[in-house]
Amino acid sequence: MTQKKASVIGIVLLGVVTLFFVVRGKLDLAILTMMALFTLTNASRAKSFKEQGFDKESRWMRYLSILFALSFVVVLLLIVF
Repeated sequence: MTQKKASVIGIVLLGVVTLFFVVRGKLDLAILTMMALFTLTNASRAKSFKEQGFDKESRWMRYLSILFALSFVVVLLLIVF
């Protein structure tokens, strides 16, 4: 399986899990999975922009992905503790 297919499958699965948590009313877990989803989608966009030659946009998306990854860790810590 290629990395692109694995990335798409991960994004789709996180989207489904997020919807599941929203419907169930577990909004704290929905926010956690949304942070993971945003991290993956922005990382995917950063790679896509880099391949197209948009270095500035790629760097911006990479930093945004890092921001969401840090937000994921903060939300996870808030849920656990």
